[in-house]
Amino acid sequence: MIVKQYFVSSEKRLLMFISALVFFIGILSACTLIPETDPVRGATTVKQDQFGDSYTTVKYLDQGWDNADSLWFYTTTQGSNLMPYDFFMVLEQPKKPELFRADDNMNFYRYLPQKATASNPDALPVGWVKDGYKGREFIGLTCAACHTGQVNYNGVGIRIDGGPAGADMENIMKDLAKALYYTRENEEVRNRFVKNVLARGNYKSEKEVLDDLDVYKQRIASYITINHSDIAYGYARLDAFGRIYNRVLEHLVNERVLRELLRDGKLADGKDITEEDLNKITQNVSRVMSGEERDSVVNRLVETLGWEQLGHLRKKLFNPPNAPVSYPFLWDIPQHDYVQWNGLAANAGLGPVGRNTGEVIGVFGTLDWREEKGTTLSTLIGKTDINFTSSVNVHNLRRIESHLQKLQSPEWPEEILGAIDKQSAARGRPLFNEYCASCHTGIDRADPERRVVAKMSRISDVGTDPAMAKNSTEYAGFSGILRNQYVGLGVGDILLDQEAPVAALLTKATLNVVATPDPDKLFFRRWAEWILDIAKAFFHNEIKSSIKHGNYDPDTTVSPLASLNAYKARPLNGIWATAPYLHNGSVPTLYDLLLPKKRPGDSEDGEYRPEQFEVGSREFDPVRVGFKSSGYQGFTFKTTDQNGEEIRGNSNAGHEYASGKTAQPNGKILKPLTKEQKLDLLEYLKTL
Repeated sequence: MIVKQYFVSSEKRLLMFISALVFFIGILSACTLIPETDPVRGATTVKQDQFGDSYTTVKYLDQGWDNADSLWFYTTTQGSNLMPYDFFMVLEQPKKPELFRADDNMNFYRYLPQKATASNPDALPVGWVKDGYKGREFIGLTCAACHTGQVNYNGVGIRIDGGPAGADMENIMKDLAKALYYTRENEEVRNRFVKNVLARGNYKSEKEVLDDLDVYKQRIASYITINHSDIAYGYARLDAFGRIYNRVLEHLVNERVLRELLRDGKLADGKDITEEDLNKITQNVSRVMSGEERDSVVNRLVETLGWEQLGHLRKKLFNPPNAPVSYPFLWDIPQHDYVQWNGLAANAGLGPVGRNTGEVIGVFGTLDWREEKGTTLSTLIGKTDINFTSSVNVHNLRRIESHLQKLQSPEWPEEILGAIDKQSAARGRPLFNEYCASCHTGIDRADPERRVVAKMSRISDVGTDPAMAKNSTEYAGFSGILRNQYVGLGVGDILLDQEAPVAALLTKATLNVVATPDPDKLFFRRWAEWILDIAKAFFHNEIKSSIKHGNYDPDTTVSPLASLNAYKARPLNGIWATAPYLHNGSVPTLYDLLLPKKRPGDSEDGEYRPEQFEVGSREFDPVRVGFKSSGYQGFTFKTTDQNGEEIRGNSNAGHEYASGKTAQPNGKILKPLTKEQKLDLLEYLKTL
């Protein structure tokens, strides 16, 4: 009895201690929101940029966030480590003395410039932030970099929190690589760079600076090479999943995979790969490669193989990220049952944390995975001896998801964009109910208990470009360090063989990362905060597991990812602020979306969706509802190539309900709307 009482008492004391620790951590977490009161939330103005855009004032709409909410979202770190922070602060543009981070240059890539605030003392653009990991400072990206938009009209910039960014991440990464290479090769620029980095006080010698310069110019160059695509993204689009997949595959590669592939005759270009070559490439490589080992392997591959062999190796290891899509808008995201354009991610339980972990992996989270003897939580879950330590800040990811609970869609600002024609909108409402509401149900944007049910439509039914959905179901990769493990899908567990679906590999990798507490914190805080975050993420998530709605091919044991070969419809509140349209950004305005795609034999006198248009300007067209799409030299979005062949990933076909070309979910094709009816429907869409 005494022994039993002792253990009960000890257990109670332990539980009380853990509870107190969790409470203490919770208090600390709650105190990190900086109460900044800047009415324009750090926004600066632009006189005139490369597309002729200008705005002299910035306005915020009522989206449920106050000043502090917006600024917190812009600057809350998530574990992104693109390059050393000091490098980014002093890096010059290629062949120019101006800083790369200068407002006009960052605005060129459509990252929104900001002035200095308490949470952003260095005046970084929206979504760029100083992040810390293992005692070092890095420049990284936050959620806001891809999910903050702006609409300009008559000199007013309307900031859209949670809106799709106009960012060109593809080209900013290429130009960062050029800047790093030019800095390394040009003596005058290199000396100036070293001097300015050393002056910031975090590096002790020129050698340290140059060694890191070599590391990061190679890493960014490798990132660009791995993610090469024949499909240009342009502004406002990114194949995020394709790049996330490749980042995971890069870190799953081990010596066994390399040896198997390098012995493959298909890699040969007239030169035999000898055992000596193999040993040279894989020398001093652990079973799980560290970042430094990976850098060395890349250097030895370049030294040993020819360019044709390197190209074949890249194609065998990685998948081309050739299905760019628009950045999704974030309002109502925590209320969704399934998210992503094709309903890839369930939003129940720990789903949001896993989804956001994958996102951080894609934007340069450091993955310090290593072989480790002994038992950790990730080794228990994954039944492996690998520690999945990373820079991913699960604590902040959980807080960001919680923060989005308050975010609401933006309402059409009549005082800026002009009054809505109420009579026209009233005529448009029944048209919306007839033509749109079967997929795009309405919700109360301010209802705290609102729920968003994704309505899935198989690609063959909706008719829009299939590339993104097909890639998610068809792409595979080498499982490497995850080989012979199991991952649960909706229809059961699958064994990760030598090659496996990349979607399954991503699921397994993110689960292991989430199960690994933050290494940057002291032991008790690390575990208490991890327990708090996992418990809150799971138990406070009101979205529970449910079956997808709509017309789609169900997952089966033969085809466990079949349901992903579909696209999701969601409520259209705030849709006016999210151009360009369709999941791949192939239609510039809502008016164009109500038009049919021109097909062979169609009259030349009809109105059709544009086959090409300009992207990049933020200047709004309140009549057609979208961004200005002609009259300037932006990125030219093309749906077909010079031979008239449709460009993969860029099709603007499908979703032609208003034109009598696409059947409703019940199989019925409705009669085409007249131009007057389309304008009425468009006016109603402004009210959502």
